[in-house]
Amino acid sequence: MRILQVLPELNSGGVERGTVEFGAYLQRHGHESHVISAGGRLVNQLQQEGSIHHQLPVHKKSLLSVRWVPRLRRLIEEISPDIIHVRSRMPAWLTWLAIKNATARPALVSTFHGLYSVNRYSEIMGCGDQVIAVSEYVKNYIVNSYPRIDAEKISVIHRGVDTDRFQLGYQPDAEWFLRFHQEYPHLKDQPIVLMPGRLSAWKGHEHFIALMKRLKQQGIQAQGVIVGGPTPGKEAYEQHLQNLVDQENLSDVVTFLGHRSDIQNLYSISTIVCNLSEKPEPFGRTVIEALALGKMVVAFDEAGPGESLAECFPSGLVAKGDENGLFSCVTRLLKDPQPAFIKENFTLQYQAEQTLAVYERALSLRHRE
Repeated sequence: MRILQVLPELNSGGVERGTVEFGAYLQRHGHESHVISAGGRLVNQLQQEGSIHHQLPVHKKSLLSVRWVPRLRRLIEEISPDIIHVRSRMPAWLTWLAIKNATARPALVSTFHGLYSVNRYSEIMGCGDQVIAVSEYVKNYIVNSYPRIDAEKISVIHRGVDTDRFQLGYQPDAEWFLRFHQEYPHLKDQPIVLMPGRLSAWKGHEHFIALMKRLKQQGIQAQGVIVGGPTPGKEAYEQHLQNLVDQENLSDVVTFLGHRSDIQNLYSISTIVCNLSEKPEPFGRTVIEALALGKMVVAFDEAGPGESLAECFPSGLVAKGDENGLFSCVTRLLKDPQPAFIKENFTLQYQAEQTLAVYERALSLRHRE
């Protein structure tokens, strides 16, 4: 099949990384992979792994973006895909407008990657011949929030981790260790509690800092590491977190690494990985990436992260917002580590196979029309 994925940008985040990984999978398995986005830092990796990238500003949430519909229509006609897979609301609107009057349009598949606000703008994510939800939690949200979307066409496919990249027992090379420990000598041979993710107010970094304060007060040896950059335009929040660490005298036990492209290396040197989102997270990619490396994960028992941990590592579940429970859980796992693993239905291989099956159903429906 010739597959076209459409998303806003290719910078960072689970949707973007998942698009790149899935494109590489398609190429390896004899399909032709195309991606339309406004570009970003992951474009080089996408192209190196065999996908073809077409740059178009489909990312701006503005009525003015409609002016790109004719150009998008021509681009789709040139690519002539069997399947178009839309992964975000504005790209979905532009794509739908571009193909709605086509005489022989491609099959259309959409993925609900998020718990979108309930309105007509968001409802476009149900425009596909088939719809994918990234967790049971998301499917239930769709069914309850968008009654006009046919529940029969919704398939739950968890986001899958690439176990070739995130594999059990993975270790960075000696050169990486040398460079890393030269830059951060205080982290060498220390239990590391990792907090990965964008620096957004709802991601739970303040819970993490409170956890590290309590571990320090109780004399429990651990280094807290925060990896990730701020959401564009929200740089003040990064400064707020750094000020909080300074005010609490935690600079000796909390380190900010900023945006990194070596996340699997950071998982590999960590003892525990945290996901502490304050808002329901539709999936929680960091959870399954860390589990695939055999790392213990601690997360609030809610939405996607809770769903993943309940299946793979229930020892790491904590009631949402329960800082006493969080401290107790982390302390227990530091003292008595438990084996962690990933189940098959959270792997890229499984996700890709299930997604291709959805594509086949979408094509079958198109051919019947």
